[in-house]
Amino acid sequence: MKFYPLGDGTGWADLDLQGQYQAGRKIGKVCLGESVFYFRSKRKVYYIPYTAIRRYFRRVMMVPAKLCCGRGDFQMEHLVICGEEGELAQIELPGTKAAKILMEELGRLAPDALVGRPAKDPAS
Repeated sequence: MKFYPLGDGTGWADLDLQGQYQAGRKIGKVCLGESVFYFRSKRKVYYIPYTAIRRYFRRVMMVPAKLCCGRGDFQMEHLVICGEEGELAQIELPGTKAAKILMEELGRLAPDALVGRPAKDPAS
């Protein structure tokens, strides 16, 4: 399995990526290691240390759908991870319950990161 860093990746060489990934808690595509956050996308596994996460928040998107009995919307939960460069990843989650559990765990594992979407610029 090959691991790809989110962000610049400088100073992350001493991380035990394989061991933490195997021992981590898995929630959908996300794996919470001891000191590293992982997520899968197709055949790649991306990672970022909790110390490099600057902000994280949930993004709920309504996806229109045609159903047999009419039209409706599906609610899709995403977790957005931000670093120094801005938004690094938007990860689809299996549901609202998983999103709430993940937010709670990230609060414990990345206490220095800000929670919530950044404020919109009032000039725009």
